[in-house]
Amino acid sequence: MSKLRISIVQYLNTAPLVWGFTNGPLQGKYDLSFTVPAQCAEDLRVGRADVAIIPAIEYQRIPGLAILPDMAIASKNQVRSLLIVAKEPIEHVKTFALDSSSRSTQVLTRILCAEKWRIAPQFAEALPDLPEMLHNADAALLIGDPALRISLGIEKDSWPGAPGQTVCQAATLGITSSELLHVYDVVAEWRALTGLPAVLAVWAVRHELATAELTADFLASRDFGLSHLGEISYEASHDLELPQRTLESYLRDNIDFSLDAENRRGLELYFAHAAKLGLTPEATAIHWAAAKSEALKL
Repeated sequence: MSKLRISIVQYLNTAPLVWGFTNGPLQGKYDLSFTVPAQCAEDLRVGRADVAIIPAIEYQRIPGLAILPDMAIASKNQVRSLLIVAKEPIEHVKTFALDSSSRSTQVLTRILCAEKWRIAPQFAEALPDLPEMLHNADAALLIGDPALRISLGIEKDSWPGAPGQTVCQAATLGITSSELLHVYDVVAEWRALTGLPAVLAVWAVRHELATAELTADFLASRDFGLSHLGEISYEASHDLELPQRTLESYLRDNIDFSLDAENRRGLELYFAHAAKLGLTPEATAIHWAAAKSEALKL
């Protein structure tokens, strides 16, 4: 039999989920490929992958999928790697550049604009280049490692603005302008709106492949990764040129790799909001892959 093909997001926050496949005892069992979130979903949609870590919203857009239970990329309160950067307070924004790598966070941003900030800006996708994005729009959405780099870059040279807002000089982010920038953490804003966490990405698999054995492997890989966060952060610190301790704190404190009851409620509410705004078809119930009563230990 040929190996199952797994499409994986090439961001730091995915590394713990796949560490058992890339650096552990499950190495070589599956055929792995790495890309951006939007492409992972497309790989699964067109049959280039059998399993993929997909933006959560894509579960509602791709038929015939099951979600592997008990694991996700989620965030309870503040994520630091999903940011909105605006040239003025968000309530005054008229144009919005959305990171083209994103799917779930684009939808989260649209929900926040409609339901929390009560604005209806003109949206356009753009490559994740902050100076270029802000040259063409009032606000920009950035995700993943580029957003995390901004979060860390402004920690010392920023100050609180209105509730949920961090303010910094544009020059702090390498933008040659004297203006102030207003930075918002997307998960913190979602939590303020709903009182629930945000589920950003899930493992999805075609129905016919959704076995308990597959789920057990993915849970084992996740648990192996969570037991090696120091090693993961050390490797990433060289690739991203950021401090290991900071990256480990991000993985421990900002990302939640579970799908507990609160996360599932957040996911279902997210699907309901997206359907209400016409961003997906009517929300369908989640089909969960089978799971063994006890996960493998690596």
